[in-house]
Amino acid sequence: MTLLTILLQATTTVPNAVADSLAKAGAATTAPVEKISLFHLLMEGGALMIPLLLCSVILVYVFAERWMAIRKASVIDPSFMARIKDQLESGNREKAIATCKSVNTPVARVIEKGVSRMDKPLEYVEKSMENTGRLEVYQLEKNLSILSTIAGIAPIFGFLGTIAGMIILFFNVQHQGFSLETIAGGIYTKMVTSATGLIIGLLAYMGYAYLNTQVNKNVNRMEAASAEFLDFVQDTTK
Repeated sequence: MTLLTILLQATTTVPNAVADSLAKAGAATTAPVEKISLFHLLMEGGALMIPLLLCSVILVYVFAERWMAIRKASVIDPSFMARIKDQLESGNREKAIATCKSVNTPVARVIEKGVSRMDKPLEYVEKSMENTGRLEVYQLEKNLSILSTIAGIAPIFGFLGTIAGMIILFFNVQHQGFSLETIAGGIYTKMVTSATGLIIGLLAYMGYAYLNTQVNKNVNRMEAASAEFLDFVQDTTK
């Protein structure tokens, strides 16, 4: 084979190879890229996604219900205590009680209890207001323990999904051999349930911490109003 023949073959082979490579690259770029949807991803989590779904629904409901209740309890007129003291100074205790009932907040109910017991010794008035305050705090904290429970059990469901995913993975490898397709199902279950459980647990913990902070603010308002009222009663009885 002469040198000229080799050069002619090279000039025809190289362009053909380049053209084939470009054609394959073009086919690869024009091939549709499969996209995974969030719904499909969650469905890969398996049966353990059902309790996680229930946890998320309960989380949203409890947080919304408690947030609205605590927000309603936090609304109070800044001039409320001034009006109560003015009415008591004028000797109109019934009007002061009516004012407390019209406001209808935890602070107002605590003060109402104190106003209704003003003819008793100061220690008795203070004890009655403390008992009423405890009941009001209980009402504000109602169902908050559900959020803390979800914050604890949701990650546990996720870890159970991790264990289930590892079982599925090894089962598939044992019976179908080791390949990406074989282990994909187990990895899906493992990662999806773990991530979902951690996210739900984190949201529940954040919701619980936020609502608990709002409850503490209401407790501080009740304590401040009670102290102001007791000081007023003590001054008027001297």
